Amino acid sequence: MGSPRYAKISEQIKVIIAQMLERRIKDPRLGFVTVTDVRITGDGREATVFYTVLGDADARAESAIALHSATGLLRSTVGKQLGLKFTPTLAFVLDGVEEDAAHLEDALARARAHDAAVAAQAAGATYAGDADPYRRPGEDDDSTDE
Repeated sequence: MGSPRYAKISEQIKVIIAQMLERRIKDPRLGFVTVTDVRITGDGREATVFYTVLGDADARAESAIALHSATGLLRSTVGKQLGLKFTPTLAFVLDGVEEDAAHLEDALARARAHDAAVAAQAAGATYAGDADPYRRPGEDDDSTDE
């Protein structure tokens, strides 16, 4: 999506689809769907709509079926409201943001646990030699220069 025109169109498509899902699509299979992003191909013929669904795997599957059945109505509404010469075809893709966020949270929790274990181990540690192994000017030196 290199063109600023297509960036504006994708934002408009996002708003139109979100409004349609909220107000006009009355499919009982449709769960709490949030449109997260819309990406348009370089020629403007295809639009990929990314969405998330609040709920479990069954709610996601039912919402995917409902979105697939409403694709024609959504596409015709997008075409009417935008007035484009070619209305892009719509493809709905479940956004993996929730799974990615859960994976990152798990990784951060493991890192915190590892840091706590290292800090606990370091708390009881002692130095192998002197606490300060560096020489300071003016201190007595064991070697004599005679």
